[in-house]
Amino acid sequence: MVVRLCSRGGLLPRLLFSPQKPKIYVPTAGRKAAYGIHQSITKWLFSGSGETDFAPQLKSLNKNLFTVVAWDPRGYGHSRPPDRDFPVDFFERDAKDAVDLMKTLKFKKISLLGWSDGGITALFAAAKYPSYINKMVIWGANAYVTEEDERIYQGIRDVSKWSEKARKPLEALYGYDYLAKTCEKWVDGIGQFKHLPDGNICRHLLPLVQCPTLIVHGEKDPLVPRFHADFIHEQVKGSRFRRIHHLCLYVVLRIKPGPHACQVTSYARRQTQPAFTFC
Repeated sequence: MVVRLCSRGGLLPRLLFSPQKPKIYVPTAGRKAAYGIHQSITKWLFSGSGETDFAPQLKSLNKNLFTVVAWDPRGYGHSRPPDRDFPVDFFERDAKDAVDLMKTLKFKKISLLGWSDGGITALFAAAKYPSYINKMVIWGANAYVTEEDERIYQGIRDVSKWSEKARKPLEALYGYDYLAKTCEKWVDGIGQFKHLPDGNICRHLLPLVQCPTLIVHGEKDPLVPRFHADFIHEQVKGSRFRRIHHLCLYVVLRIKPGPHACQVTSYARRQTQPAFTFC
């Protein structure tokens, strides 16, 4: 596992070796008690990286309050080889990888920020490792797959039909062939949940989430219908819900980082132990 740490003192290369995991690319910034993991597995730019998907947010979060760690899961970003695959337990596997990584980095307790597939991974981590997770913010996540979702996923299978703005950063990172192959594998991988009872991904785990949770939904999200956010809000006890009107969160993250970073900072500071992790 290859980890890169970034602090106020500059870049500190560090190697962590694991027989189970590929190299993992992880920048951190800041100096206080908040920690974060960034997992850039999204349903639109599903195979991105911390650099391609969250750079504005990572720069905007208050470094006087938080230390932020960003990671690329196995098969994504700079965490290659191996190539990305999608067994039925890939979300649970990613959650374990994230928690194992943060424990290896000696963080005693963390919080989670997760977008789309990263939000699902955060839900798995919060449910499976409740004593290790302090709080969580997720957006663009879903706990099950419907026929409507499956139609949406099939609509992004062919990357040649993506807009140039969406495709080019990932093509530059992966090359066209790997991007196209991984997109098709992702559509099949997420689609397999449709054939499980109730399309279940993690709906059975939501009542097990114990940490304070903020659920954010962009009303113009083209890939994740509002009912998914509503369901997670209903099932995660004590969770809070925030809508972003007239925007999809892809725009908020990539073009307008300020408001989203401010919401995350405000939510963190209201808690007793600030700590954040990007999934």
